Amino acid sequence: MKTTNKSGVALFVEECYRNGMKNVVCSPGSRNAPLIIAFDEHPKIETVVIHDERSAGFFAMGMGQELNEPVGVVCTSGSAVLNYFPAVAEAYYQKVPLVVISADRPSEWINHGSGQTIMQKNVFGKHVRAEVEINEFVEGDLEVGELIEQVGIAFSKATETWLGPIHFNVPVSEPLYEVVEQEITQSIELCSSRQETFLFSDIETKEIQKKWNTLPKKMILCGQIPENGMLQSVLEFFSTDSSVVILVENTSNLKGSLFVHCIDRTLAAISEDELSEFQPDLLITIGGAIISKKIKSFLRESNLKEHWNIGYSFPKMDTYRHLTRHFECSALAFLTELQKMNIERFQTTFGNKWKQLDVLTNDELRGYLQKNPFSDLKVVETILDFLPEKINLHMGNSSIVRYCQLFDPIQSVNYYSNRGTSGIDGCTSTAAGIAYVTPNKLNVLLTGDISFLYDSNALWNDYIKNNFCIIIINNQGGGIFKIIDGPQKTNQLEKYFVAKHTYTADNIAAAFRVDYQRVDSLNVLEEKISSFYQSSETDRPRILEIFTSSEVNDVELKKYFSYIKQK
Repeated sequence: MKTTNKSGVALFVEECYRNGMKNVVCSPGSRNAPLIIAFDEHPKIETVVIHDERSAGFFAMGMGQELNEPVGVVCTSGSAVLNYFPAVAEAYYQKVPLVVISADRPSEWINHGSGQTIMQKNVFGKHVRAEVEINEFVEGDLEVGELIEQVGIAFSKATETWLGPIHFNVPVSEPLYEVVEQEITQSIELCSSRQETFLFSDIETKEIQKKWNTLPKKMILCGQIPENGMLQSVLEFFSTDSSVVILVENTSNLKGSLFVHCIDRTLAAISEDELSEFQPDLLITIGGAIISKKIKSFLRESNLKEHWNIGYSFPKMDTYRHLTRHFECSALAFLTELQKMNIERFQTTFGNKWKQLDVLTNDELRGYLQKNPFSDLKVVETILDFLPEKINLHMGNSSIVRYCQLFDPIQSVNYYSNRGTSGIDGCTSTAAGIAYVTPNKLNVLLTGDISFLYDSNALWNDYIKNNFCIIIINNQGGGIFKIIDGPQKTNQLEKYFVAKHTYTADNIAAAFRVDYQRVDSLNVLEEKISSFYQSSETDRPRILEIFTSSEVNDVELKKYFSYIKQK
């Protein structure tokens, strides 16, 4: 087969495959030509081309998130690599093995006036799990062995226990497009070492048993987690203990009859006099980011006696300011071992109180929404009510993901959202990447107007097809700033925070050959929504843009929370 004549680059590409990287997203350029040639010619690596590096980074991150394996992004030198930074940060905090591969000028030309040249070494700082510089040529067994070892160590940082992005910087000299014939060898992919065996020590077992058996109010708070049936089962075991409450969000992808699914909705119904009754003695946290700001405030103000955080990553993360112990293992391993212990079941009403309130507020929400006018809240309810079974639902950030948390999760739906850094910059591109690697599944992105406009270049590729639907709630600005405390007290609300605008998605859809429909009322939404979810005759994605009033949305949401408090 043909490959680049740069022996170090050719060997590096082969080692990427051997370490489990089978997919690469490439952005056009000149300096990265040797990398592109080597990746494209490799018989077992799939490549796609996306021009916009920022979109490409999130697209690849979505692919890696869904495939649960490393996915590469390759760019030219200079500012191109900086466009990956938002996706790198999101992958770092969401623990996705994104592999950034940046071409570079040789070191002697850095800061000497050459075009497309910046200081790329350590450019991502602490936001990558490892960084390695790859030599363009290698000679002899020593140099070959050193490159293989460096690449292997870096990939182990990306894919074992504490997952996350890694960066390979590859300085290459001209000429860039030379190729050689290379004998095809049978590449052997290295076996993954992500197998976990975990046992508590005798001392730990006694300590955990003692604290569990003496603390009558226990809460397990679940953050962002991919669907996990085994974890679901072990949590259902604990949920039958009346002294335990399991709190989940849609992004937890955990759905149990005794779980509390809507945290903000439930918290809103707790009166000041009842607060202490709902505060846990022991808090166990698993998974990634928590969306609810209310539960963070609630737990920070609670009189927690113990807080155990479970997981390999971020051992010092003290979100609730009561951290007493970090257990470096998976949530499934920890809870499975806890289940085997001699733990007692308290006859308390703690867990039952939480669940009863969750059920009550769900009933109250449905009753309230029967009289609710056309608003963001009513629109989200309608969209979720008409969702087909067994789909992927991608939630944009800011107000959209928060609205979704007010509704019980749908049993067969997988929920996604970029909650690592909670930015709006790559929501559409990430969803597009996931849609690309799940071609036989419907992927629905529910997003806001600002998020969509910000990342509209996500549609600038030929890889997303008619299994990708985008629903935009256009309330003419950043509606979140009318919901959160603070901005409305300022003179800058409309211009600087909400940033009110009159832009729409119709011409963007036309530019990227995407089907487009507009909705201005509840009746039209109910009329169009079912058929919108069905496959279109074209092979391209489709957009449904729903226009709501920025003057009504925040008022209706606040009225709902006031309604809950009064019940």
